[in-house]
Amino acid sequence: MQFSVYQQSHIGGRRVNQDRMGYCFTRDALLLVLADGMGGHQHGEIAATIAMQTLSMMFQMGARPYIKKPERFLEEALVQAHRDILAYTARHKLPESPRTTVVACLVQHNCAVWAHCGDSRLYWVRRNQVLAQTRDHSHLEYLIAKGLAGPHERMTHPDRNKLYNCLGATTPPRIELSRQANLESGDVLLLCSDGLWSMVPDAEIVQKLATQTVVQAVPDLVAMATAIGGPRADNTTALAISWQGADHAGATGPNVISTQLLPEDQVSSTISNIGRSSESAAAMADADSDPFDEDEIEKAIAEINQAIEKSSQLLK
Repeated sequence: MQFSVYQQSHIGGRRVNQDRMGYCFTRDALLLVLADGMGGHQHGEIAATIAMQTLSMMFQMGARPYIKKPERFLEEALVQAHRDILAYTARHKLPESPRTTVVACLVQHNCAVWAHCGDSRLYWVRRNQVLAQTRDHSHLEYLIAKGLAGPHERMTHPDRNKLYNCLGATTPPRIELSRQANLESGDVLLLCSDGLWSMVPDAEIVQKLATQTVVQAVPDLVAMATAIGGPRADNTTALAISWQGADHAGATGPNVISTQLLPEDQVSSTISNIGRSSESAAAMADADSDPFDEDEIEKAIAEINQAIEKSSQLLK
């Protein structure tokens, strides 16, 4: 399979970047993940990091070289990430569990299926049209569904940021799964945090994705969102692919990935070393802003990996 990919995150006007993003792929499967640590709760960046690492490890265990039951995989992976966040909370005796929203998409055999909790979004764009978009798990969307608010209030309603679903809460997450989407060459899948979609209208997002490459569109959209947000801009993160096809072998370049020559058992991942912008790395090193340093997070990741590997051995 072949696809173009680009990802970018900006800290905005915040002290810590709580967004995380990344992708993993084998010869026949691709996993895209974006998590947005919830700023209303302590240490959202830790919850987002744990979610990313859990999904990455479960993909690496299950993609041989593709996932046999993609919907089941996504549901189980997000539930496991939720459990890992709660386990981290218990080990470190935190007064409150850190929380995160998440959206994940699995692409294989020219089909995509995605799952999400919260208001991190996925857009599926073909030419100048949105074929599908995730529905935010927010109080406002609930009101709209009940006819108690109008769609025109999405950008201004006071309850637009109140979420009822995430990973790390005291109640189990409700995983919303999509139907399988049949992709065509040129289709674009965009995963983004609310720092982007809350600032940039959907029409502008679609226009950028339809008229530019993902290498151009992603940084343009991130820059636009942070400029509109100004000094109080939220963390803004986007990850997008332009799909070329399961058997396509054509364009080349630094942001074009072709997986045909990968061995069946090989997995490539940008998540294993959780990327942080220079701004957020500096903020996390500040003891006054965050009592958990890089070593604490890496230790938590190692513990999660060991637990997942033990579970994998039991299943064999």
